[in-house]
Amino acid sequence: MSSKILLLSANRYQFPDPVFPIGLSCINSALVKAGHRTLILDINLDSREKINQAIDGFAPDFIGISLRNIDDVLIRNKETPFGDTILLCNQIRQKTRCPIVIGGAGYSIFPKQLLEMTKADYGICGEGEQSIVKLIQSLEEKQSPHSVPGLVFRQSEKIVMIPPQRQSAIPSEFLLQRPERLTSFYLGSGGMLNIQTQRGCSLRCCFCTYPLIEGRMHRFRAPEDVAEEMATLQTMGAKYVFVVDSVFNSDEKHVTGICEAIKRRGLNLPWGCFLRPAGLTPSLMKLMADAGLKHVEFGSESFSNAVLKQYGKGLCFQDIQRASELAHSENIDYCHFMICGGPGETMDTLEESFENSLSLPNPVILGVVGMRIYPGTPLYTRSIAEGQLSETEDLLAPHYYLAPGLTSERVFEKLNSFVARSPSWLPGDMNPAYANLVSKLRKRGVMGPLWSYFAMMQRVWPQTN
Repeated sequence: MSSKILLLSANRYQFPDPVFPIGLSCINSALVKAGHRTLILDINLDSREKINQAIDGFAPDFIGISLRNIDDVLIRNKETPFGDTILLCNQIRQKTRCPIVIGGAGYSIFPKQLLEMTKADYGICGEGEQSIVKLIQSLEEKQSPHSVPGLVFRQSEKIVMIPPQRQSAIPSEFLLQRPERLTSFYLGSGGMLNIQTQRGCSLRCCFCTYPLIEGRMHRFRAPEDVAEEMATLQTMGAKYVFVVDSVFNSDEKHVTGICEAIKRRGLNLPWGCFLRPAGLTPSLMKLMADAGLKHVEFGSESFSNAVLKQYGKGLCFQDIQRASELAHSENIDYCHFMICGGPGETMDTLEESFENSLSLPNPVILGVVGMRIYPGTPLYTRSIAEGQLSETEDLLAPHYYLAPGLTSERVFEKLNSFVARSPSWLPGDMNPAYANLVSKLRKRGVMGPLWSYFAMMQRVWPQTN
């Protein structure tokens, strides 16, 4: 059978740039491949009235909602955009009784709780391409869908979840069908689009949810497929591409294959990515630069070896230093993300991180205070064991781990002292004025990361945390 399915992206985040809904596009590709008719709307672009009109005019048989973000992981802001999804579901229910299916990366962290709060009919936890097709087929045929992998549903007044089935290969739907209307909007908002080259993460960072959402086994796309998609993005008007893999350099062979495929295609499209600051070599960094790599975001989290060990990073500061030097030697712009105050942190280790940062060549260091606690992570287990958290705590309301003896005020004060001593540091919650700076720079055609501009602004107009 063929159904009409309305797909809604519920992600409102637009700073520093709005992010194209790549996960929802994978779902769309899977549904189209299965013979269904789809329509995608995006709350970054489409109004509440537009959604109502689509429900009336398109008359969907099913509605799918993608929830990408749970919160902003900032200890002072604590924005929780899942509230918009609850309102969205309420709005839909006033217009139609067709089944609502909710999924996405954010949803997959709190699947049972969010199904209850949104009053959606079904949820899909984890990768959804195959599960959404099986779910709709079961409902079309009036069969029980309760064996669908990752399905979340109500049964006897309880919410039940079927365990997700981890795939052994990357879904074929990664050759995305990007709706022209959405693509034009995101290109007009910054000239940048995104691409994913792999799923899964085998790393053991104590705070991270990627292994929970995508599994621990790395699954890679074929290099030629990635290069083909990048060529398509360039044809569509992309001026810059960001690789959204949790860690692009999880496998040297994978990175080498993609870079060589890009070079064979003769592409001239700048791109950036997340890199693990370990296992990098001069030849690999040069190859990435030759293939168009212009900026790197290193998930370093600390420059203290003692803290890195507690965070489960599996690397040391010498790795970070070497990675920074390699990026700098290839004229690749780079920054380091820091989580200040997590397990093992003290005022002395914070000072150690600052002193070590002075040895890095022209870095930008983006520091946040406190480590967001998510269920199912080693940090969650540790927080309960240390008495920072109870097993009944509602973690949808953001909770942050701070090492014993630390307070957010003390850590912010310490980070502010770093700003006064080095222009490389951008600590704490971002200055709201940066949003205006982003808009002006994008209108002038500035592509890629804007850290250096933020650092300059911080020197001219220091923010008070």
